[in-house]
Amino acid sequence: MPLDPMPDWVPARRRQIGARIRAARIEADLTQLQLGERIGRDHRTIHRWEYAQRVPDLQDLLLLADAVGVPLEELVRR
Repeated sequence: MPLDPMPDWVPARRRQIGARIRAARIEADLTQLQLGERIGRDHRTIHRWEYAQRVPDLQDLLLLADAVGVPLEELVRR
């Protein structure tokens, strides 16, 4: 059962994770389109993750980390 309302720290963490995804993608010299093609997702989905409009699930996070060449922990660390 989801929390309602969501704790204040959750949106902040989502933005941090999105920023790390974006930074790792840029460091890997990939566009959103290229990253999306590598992991089988639409570039609009990548954009939504990077700007915390949507949340990637664990499988997506694993694919992202592999595609940009960083450990999963780097994307989700505190």
